[in-house]
Amino acid sequence: MTSKISAPDLTRSNKRQLRKISPFIMLSLGCLLVIPAVQGQVTQTTTTVTQNGDTTTITKVIMVSHTTPAINYRSRADSTKVDFVGTSLMAGATGRGEVHARSGRLDVEAHFDHLRPASSYGQEYLTYVLWAISPEGRPNNLGELLLNGDKSGLKATTNLQSFGMIVTAEPYFAVTRPGNLVVLENQVRSDTKGNPERMDAKFDLLEKGAYVITGSGAPPVTYYDRKLPLDLLEARNAVAIARASGAARYAADSFNKAQSLLAETEAYYGSHRGKGAIGTVGRNAVQTAEDARVLAIQARDQEITANRERSLANQAQASQQAAMTADEQKVAADRARALAEANASQSQQQAQAAQQEASAARSEANAANAVAANAIADREALRAKLLQQLNEFLATRDTVNGLIVSMPDVLFDTGKYTLRPEARERLAKVSGILLAYPTLKLDIGGHTDSVGSDEMNQELSEKRAASVRDYMVSQGIPAAMTSERGFGKTQPVDSNDTAAGRQHNRRVELLVSGDVIGTKVIAVQ
Repeated sequence: MTSKISAPDLTRSNKRQLRKISPFIMLSLGCLLVIPAVQGQVTQTTTTVTQNGDTTTITKVIMVSHTTPAINYRSRADSTKVDFVGTSLMAGATGRGEVHARSGRLDVEAHFDHLRPASSYGQEYLTYVLWAISPEGRPNNLGELLLNGDKSGLKATTNLQSFGMIVTAEPYFAVTRPGNLVVLENQVRSDTKGNPERMDAKFDLLEKGAYVITGSGAPPVTYYDRKLPLDLLEARNAVAIARASGAARYAADSFNKAQSLLAETEAYYGSHRGKGAIGTVGRNAVQTAEDARVLAIQARDQEITANRERSLANQAQASQQAAMTADEQKVAADRARALAEANASQSQQQAQAAQQEASAARSEANAANAVAANAIADREALRAKLLQQLNEFLATRDTVNGLIVSMPDVLFDTGKYTLRPEARERLAKVSGILLAYPTLKLDIGGHTDSVGSDEMNQELSEKRAASVRDYMVSQGIPAAMTSERGFGKTQPVDSNDTAAGRQHNRRVELLVSGDVIGTKVIAVQ
């Protein structure tokens, strides 16, 4: 099958402003979910169109089918498991997933191991995306897979009831059509519940480089530095790809907004703003650039179609005029001119309507971004204030997981877990500060040096942590917002070979965290 590369299918949030876009050509062939991937041959042809001095290259891709199983989860009322296996692009990759049935939806939880960086397939590839593919060939972007070493995990929700799953390497997270760099695909396990139906569907994957409409035919590569935040790199990539797709000409408002958001992201990074601020603006830049790219493809397709229709009309007119009288030629010319003007007017009205819808969507996004930016600023200010207040009574440091308040060993009786009066006084002041923020969470950890047996050190660390927790609860701290744990000698902060080092290791640490100060740690199990 040959199909013209056009704008990707849109997510639900984009359909309203971009519903005019020409859809990809889909073919349904029966029962097994068919996904052209790296195992199938892919060839391409190109056509060059020149209009007003600008040259546009249209790429067509011919794909050979690749199969992967789809599972019908409609009949399930609980959950079921599936495996993921690596394709020839990443044969060592593995994964496991679990699908939970909910009312009217399905929750997907997936975990992956032995993943290589996406940039190993080209510097333009920065991330991985997990897709759910319906038997009819409709892709659903379930979310971005962020690497932690060679591992990743994701929780997502889909309204699809029957689907297969694949993982692809992509230039940024907001893509609306999967590329053909398929690195993993789902596999039915022997204990998979549900109905692993055999369903065929013709499904098109974008060939590498298909995001580029003009120029040399190679995807634009932005400057890649592993030390830069991923959100900034993806924003650079998205804006560069939108520019290469002609967005500056065909969707100027959206593209200029994307450039402005990218500049704001660069400024946030240059001024050492927090990851939350950089991530919020950077991801908005990616989404806005993707919208501009899709709008540009729509407008370009409309322009090419209008030019082709005018050319065909001119050819038909020339043939007819050869056999017509002068009067007949005049009537036919007037009719053709009116038809061409009507078609041009209709195309212009459609483009204006699309721009108005996009403008309304941008206004809504700007308002939401302003609220998010203010919330981030408030959390950062409160975090700094709380850090300053706690430092007045106990040494406190700021970490990615929250504020860590450290109690030295000298605040306890030697070798015991009894709090000295000075410790009680300081903890009372700390409790008074924390009572002003009832949504904070307080995790208390006890630590010892390496002197003595493991059992003795573990017991002492647990009792010291419990003593601190009990005293703070007696000062009004809600028990529900606290927890304690003893670590014994397992987490030293200094060498146990010196007296000073051992004294540093004998401590109790209070980890203060919570949404109100911008700390929310979610670990995928």
